[in-house]
Amino acid sequence: MQLKGLDELNRRIPELNSTGGKVKFALRFLAVAAIVTTYFILTDQIPTWTLDSQIVIVAIGFLFISRFFTQKKILLEKYGDEAYRHAIWCYAVPGLAMLISAVAHIGYMNGPAFTQPTLTTIFSVLGWFCLAIGIPLWIRSALAFGFDNLSMLYVYFPQEGLIVRSSIYNVLRHPVYAGILRVGFGLAFLNMGIYAITFSFLMPLGFFGWVRLVEEKELLERIPNYAEYRKHVPAFWPRLSNLGVFFKFLLTGG
Repeated sequence: MQLKGLDELNRRIPELNSTGGKVKFALRFLAVAAIVTTYFILTDQIPTWTLDSQIVIVAIGFLFISRFFTQKKILLEKYGDEAYRHAIWCYAVPGLAMLISAVAHIGYMNGPAFTQPTLTTIFSVLGWFCLAIGIPLWIRSALAFGFDNLSMLYVYFPQEGLIVRSSIYNVLRHPVYAGILRVGFGLAFLNMGIYAITFSFLMPLGFFGWVRLVEEKELLERIPNYAEYRKHVPAFWPRLSNLGVFFKFLLTGG
């Protein structure tokens, strides 16, 4: 099966056309993820550091990815058509590794936990429900969005970008992020720790700040009708009137 947008991404990052190049990018991602995970394991031994460490890593991760946008002009002047490849290597790969490691950390964050039988039962049900929604939402949204859009290719090549036609974008502006948020909530509820659940409720604020201050700022400049679209379509949480379309997308991808 040919994955959507993969050809366009490979064309702009030639290393991805070879096994050695793919390994190079994978090792960079895994190295950063391993360092961050080790940091989490060590700082979890100091309970008062657990939540602070999580917030710090997420902030650094977003900072790295924000430089993918803020350094665009400088990179284009220096590298021309190679600017995107440098931006992905220097900023997007390590930033993404930090953020994914932080989301995974929610599931094993240390700290005091809820132990009341009624609460643990409720949290367990909520946790599995959030994962059952979040995982397919992320997968189906990522496949609909395409690897080229997921990799922010058209930030550097706006003339090549096309509008994604999928029902989910009539329901949510950022369904990929919406899936990640639900996975975060699911892991936090299953963890049942106070720090994990606290962080999960901070996550939407972080993602909202990201899309408003960085990602949508670029989209408003690149897509003429985006401001009007933003007025009518929520970012992460579907309206009650759109729940039918939302769950149909989860089940069928259409």
